[in-house]
Amino acid sequence: MTILELREKRSKAWEAAKAFLDSHRTEKGILTAEDDAAYTKMEQEIEDLGREIARMERREALDAELNKPVNTPITGKPMPAAGDEKKGRASDEYKRNFWNAMRMTGDPHIIRNALQEGTDSEGGYLVPDEFERTLVKALEEENIFRKLAKIIQTSSGDRKIPVVTTHGSAAWLDEEEQLTESDEVFGQTSLSAHKLGTFIKVSDELLNDSVFDLESYISTEFARRIGSKEEEAFFTGDGSGKPTGIFAASGGADVGVTSAAAAALTADELIDLFYSLRSPYRKKAVWVMNDSTVKAIRKLKDGNGQYLWQPALTAGTPDTILNRPVYTSSYVPAIAAGAKTIAFGDFGYYWIADRQGRSFKRLNELFATTGQVGFMATQRVDGKLILSEAIKVLQQKAS
Repeated sequence: MTILELREKRSKAWEAAKAFLDSHRTEKGILTAEDDAAYTKMEQEIEDLGREIARMERREALDAELNKPVNTPITGKPMPAAGDEKKGRASDEYKRNFWNAMRMTGDPHIIRNALQEGTDSEGGYLVPDEFERTLVKALEEENIFRKLAKIIQTSSGDRKIPVVTTHGSAAWLDEEEQLTESDEVFGQTSLSAHKLGTFIKVSDELLNDSVFDLESYISTEFARRIGSKEEEAFFTGDGSGKPTGIFAASGGADVGVTSAAAAALTADELIDLFYSLRSPYRKKAVWVMNDSTVKAIRKLKDGNGQYLWQPALTAGTPDTILNRPVYTSSYVPAIAAGAKTIAFGDFGYYWIADRQGRSFKRLNELFATTGQVGFMATQRVDGKLILSEAIKVLQQKAS
């Protein structure tokens, strides 16, 4: 079954679920226990189809990447182009010796000389340019936040960012009336460099097996671990030794709406949250919430009787609420008393600062007695919402 067919099937399942809801609600607007169980099964089918669509889209993207031609046809006289030779961490020599160092193969003196350019200040070697791009790509697949936020590269620990906190304005004047000054007021925020690290262990036998794809294994596993920890901090980090998340009590997004109930949402509250965001930011705004919150929203209608949540029919596009894309993350708090459960806004105003590259270090002695070799990966990263008004959050009523 193709992705389009799955999307059409999910859309039909959703239409059936809506019809079931409309025809089985009681006079009080709720479902009986038996009907609720039947609707839950229908909703589970919708979620299962959504996950299968996501899996197939990821597989299709990977197939497209792997099927790219490995060379290009010669259309002119084959002459070496000036300046095309890769240097430093982008060179083939650096990449080859980097992985030889990880496997401890080859002449160690040659390897150390070749890797001098990528030596990290804290030991270890910065990953080759080509591999770092692979790792960042894997992070994006694991981490939805990096798809939405603005990413910058920094070479120092702190990055100062000027922010306009108050805008000047014009005024109507009578003839010869003096113009009152109205200046822009500037503030400043800074992005630091918090250290994030993890390590994995590989047996000597597996490491020495030429069939074992060390590069692929390390990039995938490190991406999963680092991506998950990053995303958690970008959402809920308190800024102490880690990035400041958009749901943070201090330095996070502004509260746009407080729900009337501690454990429920209404359509009006979502519409209020939508319009609590100023219109310039709504042009690129997206919804971000937990999967469990999406389930609660699926039952809500607007004032015209239309369901707020709508499934996407086009491949590669997200579902929508009020015609704006919806993204989900397990690190967004679920509905609970006092919790901030939904964010709506332009996430391009959340800046992620990657300091230099990611560093790998081989740990030879730490696990030698167990016949294993450790690999440690570290990176320095920070994240912060630069303009708090660009994202609004919904907070549940405190119990």
